[in-house]
Amino acid sequence: MDILIRPADPTEYEELGEITAQAYLQDGLLTFGESDWYLGELRDVAKRASTSEVLVATQGDELLGGVTYVPSPGPMTDLARTGEAEIRMLAVGRAARGRGAGEALVRACIDRARNAERTGIVLSTQPSMHSAHRIYERLGFRRAPERDWHPIPEDPDFTLLTYELTL
Repeated sequence: MDILIRPADPTEYEELGEITAQAYLQDGLLTFGESDWYLGELRDVAKRASTSEVLVATQGDELLGGVTYVPSPGPMTDLARTGEAEIRMLAVGRAARGRGAGEALVRACIDRARNAERTGIVLSTQPSMHSAHRIYERLGFRRAPERDWHPIPEDPDFTLLTYELTL
């Protein structure tokens, strides 16, 4: 059965928020675990959907994961410059990994950016997210170390890596 990528339905926000939060927690990507402030952001799909496009990957009736596509600089932007789109909070549930959902979600974001005539697409990732890095590189993204950044001022050792794709 094929993977379908489509906009998230509001009835799926809670489930997608939990898939996203658990993906980050189970992979050890939150500095402070269950008490991490970012956990609330990961769970708040409605907030993301109010200013960006939240896409989901489904297979049959199963919700596999999702991503936030930010079409242009705005409230959900971390890195995008004028003319660029941004990808945020890509997550696939553990049980659904290895089926191609992550790559399909990234491809959908690239297609949206091309159709919107964006000049490029950018994203942040943690150094330990090796599987995600392989997806990005396979799809033509390149590391942009000059755009790496430190999102937590109290923790200058926590660095997010930047990848960009010129369209």
